[in-house]
Amino acid sequence: MLRPTKHSHPDRTVINVSLLLLARLKKRRLDDYDELRKYTKEHVTGGDVLFLPALNFLYLLGLIDYRPKTDAVEYVGPNEAV
Repeated sequence: MLRPTKHSHPDRTVINVSLLLLARLKKRRLDDYDELRKYTKEHVTGGDVLFLPALNFLYLLGLIDYRPKTDAVEYVGPNEAV
């Protein structure tokens, strides 16, 4: 859910998980898919459910790219997206 309601916990939204993933990817530039999933699961309650929608959201914004050969997610930044 991208539009929070009054019943939504601020830490358990797609936007918050996206921000968490984006901060980690900006530091590391490239991170393994499983490591990102584990990181989200540890830091957010219900993070395993919100992980994939958050990745999809960042991909649609053009901020990340998935590398299937290495099974990794790479931060490409706002200016490098095609």
